[in-house]
Amino acid sequence: MHTPPDPSQFRPSDDSVRAVACQAIEQYRDQPGNLLPILHAVQHALGCIPAGAVPVLAEGLQLSRAEIHGVISFYPHLRSTPAGTVLLEVCRAEACQAMGGEKLADHAQQRLGCSFHATTADGAITLEPVYCLGLCAQSPAVMINGQPHARMTAGKLDRLLQAEGV
Repeated sequence: MHTPPDPSQFRPSDDSVRAVACQAIEQYRDQPGNLLPILHAVQHALGCIPAGAVPVLAEGLQLSRAEIHGVISFYPHLRSTPAGTVLLEVCRAEACQAMGGEKLADHAQQRLGCSFHATTADGAITLEPVYCLGLCAQSPAVMINGQPHARMTAGKLDRLLQAEGV
């Protein structure tokens, strides 16, 4: 079984962070409203947006570090530390809530020992809310590493996570 890296130990080299940030800036330089695409590109390349990328982005985009950090901290999809090996997203939309999504969300948080927007202590699973997976007729639903699962129960979720090796 793959042991995930400890997120607190994630420290990409300054050179690699700078290179990725500069490449993202260059790729989206002429696009209006380019900050979000740039942040997504950095996160896609590095798994997160490390603190070392913020001053590079601020300088390259002629924005303050506070502006860059404000956008990163505002959007829950953007993260400053890497996600766990498994990304578990629990649908929080009304249809799923009506079909037991609240109990499912509570079960997931209790089983994992973390709340939404957090990663388990061992770095294995990141738990995120999502606001509609398009499976409303088959709710409640979750997504595990990009794969949707419908008609979810606590037991089914436990089996799926066990199949992921966590």
